[in-house]
Amino acid sequence: MLLKFTFAPMTKGIQETGRRTIMLEAQSISGLTAYIDESFEQAVKAIYASKGRVVVTGIGKSAIVGQKIVATLNSTGTPALFMHAGDAIHGDLGMVQEDDIVIVISKSGESPEIKVLVPLIKGLKNVLISIVGNTASYLAKQSEIVLNTTVEKEACPNNLAPTSSTTAQMVMGDALAVSLMELNGFTGQDFAKFHPGGNLGKKLYLRVEDIYVHNEKPKVIKEASLKNVILEISKGRLGATAVVDEYNKIIGIITDGDIRRLLERTDDLPKITASDIVAVNAKTIEPGALAITAFELIKQHDISQLLITDEQENYLGMVHLHDLIREGIV
Repeated sequence: MLLKFTFAPMTKGIQETGRRTIMLEAQSISGLTAYIDESFEQAVKAIYASKGRVVVTGIGKSAIVGQKIVATLNSTGTPALFMHAGDAIHGDLGMVQEDDIVIVISKSGESPEIKVLVPLIKGLKNVLISIVGNTASYLAKQSEIVLNTTVEKEACPNNLAPTSSTTAQMVMGDALAVSLMELNGFTGQDFAKFHPGGNLGKKLYLRVEDIYVHNEKPKVIKEASLKNVILEISKGRLGATAVVDEYNKIIGIITDGDIRRLLERTDDLPKITASDIVAVNAKTIEPGALAITAFELIKQHDISQLLITDEQENYLGMVHLHDLIREGIV
């Protein structure tokens, strides 16, 4: 049921406000390209060459952005941890080790906590990188490397609430993470190691052999009667059966759709054998292939089943589209 509400006249521009907010933040992100310069390259190279971790810190909304950047770095192969700037000056600074690189995030670069923290970091002799919206600030002047995230205007109508600026900070963090991914040669297989759970993880590590072994392995020889073909399809509950020769090599496949089409065109059923129905262009896949690859093959050929074969083309079993759906691959 569609809910109806009555608003005061001043609230009628909700959609316009939403669109304006998105446009302002999009412009801020687009403007960041001008700040991807030698300083950005130096930051990426420094982190890549470091034997330590990346310690990201900030206060307020910048601290929340810092937590997201840390999560992105860790999940893409760059060890990182978050240190709240307020807690750092009350003991948490002890988490910073000798070879760590410290990234301080701040829009103004003038927050009281930042001004207390920065000399302490410099006293530890760690490389200090700032992600800052004011390049003339105390933080920027004290940093070895400055990543500029200046925005022309916050999306907030009062130009006060961190909106465009925090989006810019987050995008700069993503740019760092992706650049480091490429330098590290971080692959999909590496990504899977850090994301084993959920549908995303399954797409990266789940293989055909993890699925088909739980299914029946319906098969008949080419001389099998129509009755035996139907019984094998029913028993397997996969909507099809493989047709194999005496050496267990695949001849083709018969689906329940093939049976229905046969019944539409002939009444002479007693003489029908598997060889009269078999489709010889059956699609196959090896057990070590990724399950997502099986899905892409099924989608490409508009079919429901794939036959599993080993390197010698021996028939091993079958995987159905429903198996992939059940596993969350689709």
